[in-house]
Amino acid sequence: MLTGSVSKAANNLFRTQPAISSQLTGLEKEIGIKLFERRDGRLNPTPEAEYLLNQVSEVLEKIEDIEENLARVRSLERGRINIVSMFGPSVFFMPKFISEFVKNRNHVDISLFSHSAFQVQQLLSTQRYDVGLVDYIPDTSERLSLIDYSELRYKCICAVPLDDPLAEKESITAADLDGKPLAMLAQSHACFRKIKRIFKEQGLTMNRRFETQFFIPQLTFVEQGLACAIVDPLTVESYRINCNNQDKIVFLPFLPEIDFSIYLITPTHRPLTALASTFVSELSQELQSFKNNT
Repeated sequence: MLTGSVSKAANNLFRTQPAISSQLTGLEKEIGIKLFERRDGRLNPTPEAEYLLNQVSEVLEKIEDIEENLARVRSLERGRINIVSMFGPSVFFMPKFISEFVKNRNHVDISLFSHSAFQVQQLLSTQRYDVGLVDYIPDTSERLSLIDYSELRYKCICAVPLDDPLAEKESITAADLDGKPLAMLAQSHACFRKIKRIFKEQGLTMNRRFETQFFIPQLTFVEQGLACAIVDPLTVESYRINCNNQDKIVFLPFLPEIDFSIYLITPTHRPLTALASTFVSELSQELQSFKNNT
């Protein structure tokens, strides 16, 4: 119908003219509808043939779209990744990393939601998200049978105001912070408990002036010269990437060392797409890259 000739159609399909004629006859018998009228040695399409051509064209276009989309999926250029993260990394770090990941992937969509570590694990347990980022996983939990995780361990870093005499030191000890105003996490957080234990064991005064839900806000108090803070390298990285007042804070190693863990979690019973697997792998590499950041 597109060429107006059986012989031209045969040439286009690399078939013989009798083969094409036989196929047309077989199609008419199969669907029980006359598609062509033969007049003066030519095939003239019936209205039913016009209708069938229109319907088939739509189907073929959809098949072509599917083939194109599958090719993009194979090349990791199309798809959606659902991410849920604890509050701190979702403010600066994750948006920056996501932006780099999708820069040359125009057909990749991302959802990023922020919740507490406990809620992140709950959401991953529903098998509806691809990846989560938390700083705490309980030792025993029914949900652990629903999530897989890898642990990345860091050493906490002390943030000191630039004009504080401590900024001249090579490292900060707990004794250096004896009685000094501190910005700290909530008492329920493992990091708070570790710091409190160190101060208690050394007979030092822990002056907790500011309490925050996650690390990033603490650095504002440090910038203003109101406190020091003991934070994780991920927070330091986020701050260096996005904050304009970097010359107001000095980051120094803290002694004795305080371990801080970040867990990259994925659903156990929901296989990741190739795209999501690539995202998780690159995210893990990025998190590893600044483990010793100071």
